[in-house]
Amino acid sequence: MSDTVRQDQTIAPLAERVRPRSLDQFVGQEHLLGPGKLLRRLIETDQISSLILWGPPGSGKTTLARIIAHATSSHFIFFSAILSGVKDLRQIVKEAEDELSTSGRKTILFVDEIHRFNKAQQDAFLPYVERGLLTIIGATTENPSFEVIAPLLSRCKVLVLTPLGPEEIGRILRQALDDPEQGLGGRGLELTEEALSFIAEQAEGDARIALNTLETAARLAGEGTIDTATAREAVQKKPLLYDKGGEEHYNVISAFIKAMRGSDPDGALYWLARMLEAGEDPLFILRRMVILASEDIGNADPRALQLAVAALQGFQLVGLPEGRIIMAQAVTYLATAPKSNASYLGIDEAVAEVRKSGALPVPMHVRNAPTRLMKGLGYHKGYKYAHEYEGGYVEQEYLPERLAGKKYYRPAGHGYEKYIKERMEFLRERKKKG
Repeated sequence: MSDTVRQDQTIAPLAERVRPRSLDQFVGQEHLLGPGKLLRRLIETDQISSLILWGPPGSGKTTLARIIAHATSSHFIFFSAILSGVKDLRQIVKEAEDELSTSGRKTILFVDEIHRFNKAQQDAFLPYVERGLLTIIGATTENPSFEVIAPLLSRCKVLVLTPLGPEEIGRILRQALDDPEQGLGGRGLELTEEALSFIAEQAEGDARIALNTLETAARLAGEGTIDTATAREAVQKKPLLYDKGGEEHYNVISAFIKAMRGSDPDGALYWLARMLEAGEDPLFILRRMVILASEDIGNADPRALQLAVAALQGFQLVGLPEGRIIMAQAVTYLATAPKSNASYLGIDEAVAEVRKSGALPVPMHVRNAPTRLMKGLGYHKGYKYAHEYEGGYVEQEYLPERLAGKKYYRPAGHGYEKYIKERMEFLRERKKKG
């Protein structure tokens, strides 16, 4: 090994130095790489087709690409969406054409963080994928359904990589600690089981974070023992996995809303804390709470909307950190309130009706008649003023003639809507009796 290579390996972070170079060294993703599984078969038979590797940071996307690069007989090119652009693609295409004409080898192009290319840039790949000149392997942390254009997505098989489990992270850490050439072996370091478990848990499925933590802990420990205290010091406070513009943002807010809808205050508080700790905009959270108060609670508890709006206004007055208490009060109220989506379903049904039947004529008796001409034409004729009748109610049709008797609002039989339902049934009975 040359002095230059040794120096480069010393400078490189531990996570880079111990990156697996073969399938036998790779840990995790058994659903793709276990015996007989799809990706293992494709790699071992050198029949790689266009792929999208979708998974969280540190799950092994780039490592798999490098393993494929070593295993394939095809020409392999690494391409970063951060560092490269469409103009670089022209050079790659020329390289691929030269390779095909001189050696007959096809070219596999690995596009790291493919989601960072906009739709027009992704379009540039299509002609060469269709011709078979390039086989694309795209790596992304974002949902390809939203981030990769449909024509390119239809030509690729999407393989989903999952976060590594604590046991898998533990195996990776042990390998790095024992490796005398690329890792930390030969330094006299010891790693307690408690420290190993702590680092593995704190990594949250990201092997790179775990290895970076181990490397920092090794520096702190010198040639001694990495115990839990050392591991804690190495970890410090890490940013939570939460991209305010990415899929995890939508995953967490979805869990938050579903916990409140499902009447689980504990789950709702947890997801609220996750968002606040990750730096989510509290006003975004509060606006979603206002929507939920009508969409999922509605008239089962009319006070829910009042409280959600009050929480929004209250937060604007005090801000963080005290504002989290206001949010917590509103969240626990909304989560434990009786639920009804009758108003939500009602307006959706009414909108669907309008779109289907168009602008039906307003019944003459419910039209205003501010002029003599309009009165003469029958506007307002036959209208019954409800306050002039017993109980403030009189039988009368307010819908267009074609829709007479149609029902859009169907109150639930619990919460305050129980009383609304009872009143509507009472009025219907009065209507039947005439």
